[in-house]
Amino acid sequence: MRPPITVLTETDLRALMPLDAAAVDCIEDAFRALATKPVAMPPVLRLDIPEHRGEVDVKTAYIPGLDSFAIKISPGFFGNPAIGLPSTNGMMVVLSAQTGLVQALLLDNGYLTDLRTAAAGAVAARHLARPDAAVAAILGGGMQAEMQLRALMLVRPLRAARIWARDTGRAGRLAARLDLGIPVIATASVAEAVRGADVIVTTTPAEKPILHADLVAPGQHVTAMGSDAEHKNEIDPALVARATYVADRLSQTRRLGELHHAIAAGLVAPDAVFPELGQIVAGQVPGHTDARAITLADLTGTGIQDTAIAALALARAQAAGAGQTFNM
Repeated sequence: MRPPITVLTETDLRALMPLDAAAVDCIEDAFRALATKPVAMPPVLRLDIPEHRGEVDVKTAYIPGLDSFAIKISPGFFGNPAIGLPSTNGMMVVLSAQTGLVQALLLDNGYLTDLRTAAAGAVAARHLARPDAAVAAILGGGMQAEMQLRALMLVRPLRAARIWARDTGRAGRLAARLDLGIPVIATASVAEAVRGADVIVTTTPAEKPILHADLVAPGQHVTAMGSDAEHKNEIDPALVARATYVADRLSQTRRLGELHHAIAAGLVAPDAVFPELGQIVAGQVPGHTDARAITLADLTGTGIQDTAIAALALARAQAAGAGQTFNM
């Protein structure tokens, strides 16, 4: 007899899965597994719908030792806010790693993707930013901007933050709304936001660089998480070439990430070898070692993060008796 399928809504998942230290540790463990286990993770399947500024990514991975794996469908339609709709949504299907049968449908509307992306930013900062990092600059004014800042506060002793967005009003509203126990201000320019910051996080769907090399000083750490497609580009290729560069998955950032643009510009060799974040987490490669270095984490998002966060969500749901079940 087929086992029942658990259905969890966004409301269920938000209650079960806050952005907390456990979420960060879950994603850190996923990065470690990517470096130390025979993980199966195929390339991202991508569908573009340019006339509606739409894109759909499908990501998955199998982690040996886990009883299940997830397949995630993640649409991003960046014209949606103009018609009163969120720009991202989606769902995850969790299947048994032993039988292939569907175990759960996580109708998260993109929340788990937002959660694991923010947690990945925290993992990058934990291993690449200075331990005493106190000032954050967030470039972008959307949901991920807020979540990246909240995640940073879990791993670094922030005392202040600045937010910049192309829409200055949106940046101002986000800064005014956040109640994090530290001063958060909106800035009129990228230069003003990043000057003197210890950690800089880019969270936009920009197609031309918003962070230029001459704005970044020795000792600063940059996490770039918006470039998850060939046409996206937040970081000046000259900065990628100049920084101590770390990929989430090198084969992927050569094709999709900020590294892709540095290679296309002729500033980095196509076969240049760089460390991956998982290797640093696993202790195979040193992380932050030079207080004067510029470090740059190129986070394009990996299927292993989706499987890890989905497995944690399903385990918590089962322990709490959350969600609804139905039989096929």
